[in-house]
Amino acid sequence: MVSASTMSEKKKTLLLARDSCNNRVSIQRRLGLLNGVTLIIGAIVGTGVFVSPKGVLKETGSLGMALMVWTITGFLSMMGAICYTELGTTFPMSGCDFTYMRMCFGELPAFLYLWVYIVIIGPVGNAIAALTFANYVLQPFFVTCSIPPSAIRLTAALVLCKYLI
Repeated sequence: MVSASTMSEKKKTLLLARDSCNNRVSIQRRLGLLNGVTLIIGAIVGTGVFVSPKGVLKETGSLGMALMVWTITGFLSMMGAICYTELGTTFPMSGCDFTYMRMCFGELPAFLYLWVYIVIIGPVGNAIAALTFANYVLQPFFVTCSIPPSAIRLTAALVLCKYLI
């Protein structure tokens, strides 16, 4: 009788052998419905939902107008999501923006975009999200005084460590 671990090792060996015969490296696609939905909601909503309502209400001057702004921007975000859905079904390859850039503009612009995203845009976006989260999660503990900047930075660093590991 063959044990379950031996069977899984044989499957891994067969998968590796199949990949080595094809001479290509591929990413396993293991994104379920729940993970996909939470990624999309997180990308669309982000941390702006905690910061923006106050500013939108202040600038519009009325609740009705603020709701109108949120409805219009929600519709525009949905149009962007539908465009990405269409691109994803038209070109079923891994890589998202990099793949689309490479197909439209070639290797060099796609590489430069990806490099800038990895080195600048991604880390800065993560830092802003962590600082925003830290600021709002610490507010209930510092009701009568301002939040110490070191507490915000420490909380943001802890969030980033947890998020990235």
